[in-house]
Amino acid sequence: MKTRKPGLLGLEILTTVAVLGAWYVLSAGSKSLYFPPLSAILDSFRAVWVGQGFFEHVVPSLSRMLAGYLLAAVAGIAVGLAIGMSSWARRLLAPGIDFLRALPAVVLVPFGLIAFGVGAPMQIFVIALGCSFPIILNTAAGAASVEPVLHDVSRSFQFSRAERLFRVVMPAAAPSIFAGLRASLALALILMVVAEMVGSTNGIGYSILQSQRMFVITDMWAGLLMLGIVGYVVNLIFLGVEHFALQWHHGLKASTRDA
Repeated sequence: MKTRKPGLLGLEILTTVAVLGAWYVLSAGSKSLYFPPLSAILDSFRAVWVGQGFFEHVVPSLSRMLAGYLLAAVAGIAVGLAIGMSSWARRLLAPGIDFLRALPAVVLVPFGLIAFGVGAPMQIFVIALGCSFPIILNTAAGAASVEPVLHDVSRSFQFSRAERLFRVVMPAAAPSIFAGLRASLALALILMVVAEMVGSTNGIGYSILQSQRMFVITDMWAGLLMLGIVGYVVNLIFLGVEHFALQWHHGLKASTRDA
């Protein structure tokens, strides 16, 4: 991710303000139960999500999503590296992974309810298992695509397996690993909401579903707005981490283009 130019950043802010302004003006006279004015949604947002609601619903949601996502990252990178570096591991694990990844991630929720019941363990399990497959596949592809000359050099310098893993394979596979991590981040947010709608007593998804069931439509829209803000902020943080971790990669691409 390259640093945004001031002009482009200003354009992004201007576009967002313009869309919100148009929404505010066009919805001002709305009498529809299902499409309330933005002013009413913002009033509901302040009442529901600012203060106690944030700690009651947003913090638990983020903690469960982060726990599941980190478990998926650790397991997915480990399995992906094993598959990418070893033909035996690829033959052993690939059929099971291909079978499981063909299943839609949301169908894991009923199994999670049976195995763990209602609560945080079920949600963390669903998020971790559902998010692991993009990470595994991207990591395996990155590890398998390391230039053979790099392996030859590592053997010439008599690197141990650990040195070859951390000094050759992982740096070369890092862009692919982060691509899988980013894809899984969006999936983690989806699975968090679905799991909370089915088996939770708090969280953003639970709050949105309860508002819909009780026909408090402004609260439902406020919950959707909160979910969008959370997704945007989480993605922004991830892009910052990715940019920091892959500075060498972006610098190499820039120098290659300039050459």
